[in-house]
Amino acid sequence: MTIPQSLHRAAANAVEATAILQDPAALRSTSKPQLRRYEVSCLLPGGGISETRHIAPALPLFEDAFCAFTRGSLVETAQGPIAVEDLLPGDEIATQDGCSQPLVWIGRTSVLPGRSGARSRTLTSFMADSLGLQKPSASLVAGPAARLLRTPPHMQGAGDGRLLTLASEFQDGMSIFETAPPAPVDLYHLCLPRHAVITVGGLAFETYHPGPDALKLASYAIKTLFLNLFAHTDSIQGFGPLAHPRADSVSRPGTSIL
Repeated sequence: MTIPQSLHRAAANAVEATAILQDPAALRSTSKPQLRRYEVSCLLPGGGISETRHIAPALPLFEDAFCAFTRGSLVETAQGPIAVEDLLPGDEIATQDGCSQPLVWIGRTSVLPGRSGARSRTLTSFMADSLGLQKPSASLVAGPAARLLRTPPHMQGAGDGRLLTLASEFQDGMSIFETAPPAPVDLYHLCLPRHAVITVGGLAFETYHPGPDALKLASYAIKTLFLNLFAHTDSIQGFGPLAHPRADSVSRPGTSIL
C-alpha cells in the first residue's frame, strides 16, 4: 500500500518539531532576541554630562535610536562641522531652519552589518555629488536608521511636500549603493530638544525621534527599558511632534499620514 504524500509530510514535520523541542539551544535561539550594548551621553539639567551603558534587546525600537551616522560623519554645528564621534552634549547643532539647538542626547552602538541573518543592518554609501553638487560633499556612509529630507523619484506623489525617507530608499546600485563591511562599525544618533533636520556631510538628515506610535504595542517592561535610555524625557510625548512626515508612514500615494 502506498502512503499518501500528505502523511509523509506530516511525519516529517512531526520529527522536525520533536527535534526542536528536545534541543534547548534551538528553543533559546527562537524565543529570545539578541542583546546589544548601547552607550548613551546625556545633557543633564544643570549642564553636566551623564554617560551610561545599557544592555537591551537588538530590536528595531532600540537599534533605530543608535544607527544613523557612521564614525567620521561631519555634523554642522554653530562652530562649524564636527565629526559625530567628537560631539558632546550641549554642543549647538545647526538646524535647517537657520537656528540651532543644544545636543541633549548622543547614542552609540557597534554593529556587524555583514553578519548572516542581520535584520536590514546594511549601510548605504553615497558617493560625492550623488544627489547634486556637494550633496554629499564627500563620500558618506549612512546607517540603516538614517532618514533624509528628500523624496526619491519612485516615491514621488506619496505625500505632500518633502518626506523624511530612509537612506536605503535612494540606492541605485551606481553612485548610491548598499555596503556591508565584514568588521564591526560604530554607529551614532543624535537627539535635540525638538525634532529637526540637520546637515551631515552636506545632506539633510533628521535628528532622532522614535515616532509618535513607537511604544503603542510595547509591553510595560520594554517601554521602561526604552525610556531609561533618555534622561531628558520620561514619556514618548517628550520627543514632541515630527518636524516633517516620514515616507514609511505613508501607505501609498493619495493616503494620509498615519
